[in-house]
Amino acid sequence: MTPTGSDIGSLYPFIQSQAVKGQPSLSFLRDEFQDLEAWQRQARGKLLELLHYAPPPCDPQAEVVEKVDRGDYVREKVYFNTTPDVRVPAYVLVPKQAKKPAPALVALHDHGGFYFWAKEKLVDLDDPHPVLTDFKKQYYAGKSIASELARQGYVVAVIDMFYWGERRMLLDDDPADWRERPRAIAPERIAAFNQRSSQNEALVGRTIYAAGFTWSGVMFWDDLRTVDYLLTRPEVDPDRIGCVGLSVGGLRSCHLAALDRRIRAAVVVGWMTSFPAQLRRKIRNTIGHTKLVPGLYRHLDYPDVATLALPSALLVINGSQDALFEPEGVQAAFDKLAAAYRKAGVAERVRTRLYDTPHVFNAEMQAEAWEWLRKWV
Repeated sequence: MTPTGSDIGSLYPFIQSQAVKGQPSLSFLRDEFQDLEAWQRQARGKLLELLHYAPPPCDPQAEVVEKVDRGDYVREKVYFNTTPDVRVPAYVLVPKQAKKPAPALVALHDHGGFYFWAKEKLVDLDDPHPVLTDFKKQYYAGKSIASELARQGYVVAVIDMFYWGERRMLLDDDPADWRERPRAIAPERIAAFNQRSSQNEALVGRTIYAAGFTWSGVMFWDDLRTVDYLLTRPEVDPDRIGCVGLSVGGLRSCHLAALDRRIRAAVVVGWMTSFPAQLRRKIRNTIGHTKLVPGLYRHLDYPDVATLALPSALLVINGSQDALFEPEGVQAAFDKLAAAYRKAGVAERVRTRLYDTPHVFNAEMQAEAWEWLRKWV
C-alpha cells in the first residue's frame, strides 16, 4: 500500500478525490457572481437550508434572576427564549458609565473539551473555581474577555451553548456534585465530567441527526436569537452590534456575522482554514458533530461562509503553532477573504493575522481585537 500520511489511511485518496476542485459552486469569487446582495441571498439561503433547523420567531420572554454590582458594570443573570420552548441561560454585562444606548457585543465561548462551565469562561466571578481560573490562564491570558469588554463600555451578552454549562448533559443517575457544581468539587471530578461529555459528544450528535436536524443549526440559531434579545434592551444601540469568539466561539462568530446583517464587526480567533487542505490529517479535532453542516463544502468553503459577512468588518486571527489547522489551508483562507473583500470594494474591512502562538487568544491578540471593535462597532 502506498503511504498516504493520512489519519484515514487507504481511504484518503478516494475521499480526497470527491472534494470540490477550484471554487465551490457558491463562492463569491466565481465570475458569475457580480451582485453582492444577490449572491448573499442565494448563498445564505443554501447555508440556512443545510442547517435543517429553522425555529419560528418568538418573544424572548426574558427574566432577570440576579444582578451583581461588579464596579464598572452590572452583571445580570438572564434566561430568555431562543425558540418558543427553549430557554437559554446568559450573563448580560451592562457598563455603568457608558453613554446609552451603548454598542453591544455577543461574546461566544469556546469548546476546549471543557463542558462543566460555559459562559463563566468569559465572565469574572466572585469566587471562581481554580480549574476555571487555570483554563482562562491557558487560553485567554488569564482574562475574562466579556468582563474586559464591559469595562470598555460595551453591553455584552454571553450564553451557554447547547451541551455546555447549564445546558450540559446530565444522566439519570449522575451524582450530586455533577448536578449541583459545588465550589468544593475536586478537579478530578470536573475532569471526569469533561471526559464523559467528550466521549458522548458523538452519540448526542448522531441522536440529533437521527431526529432530523443539526447541532450546528441549534448553535447558530441560539446565537442569532441572542442578537434578537439584545435589541430588546434599551441600553443597546441597534446599529452598533458586534461579536467575538475563540475556537468554536470563532466558528460561531464567523457564522453569526455571515447569517445576521445586524452584525457590524466580527472577530474570529483560532478558527479559519480552507477545508480541502484539512482532509488528510486535520479533521479529527476540527470537524465534530457540533460543527458539521452536511454538504456545505460542496457549495461554500469555510472562508466563503465568512465572506457572507460582507460588507461588515472582519478580523481573523490564527496561530502559526495551532496544530488544528494545516498552514496552507490557513493561508488559502486568508487569501480568499482578501480577494473577496477586494471584489466587493471594501478591502479595508478585512484583516487576517497570523501570530506565532498555539490555539489561544492571548493578550496581544486581545489588544488587536479590541482596537478592531472600537474602530468598526
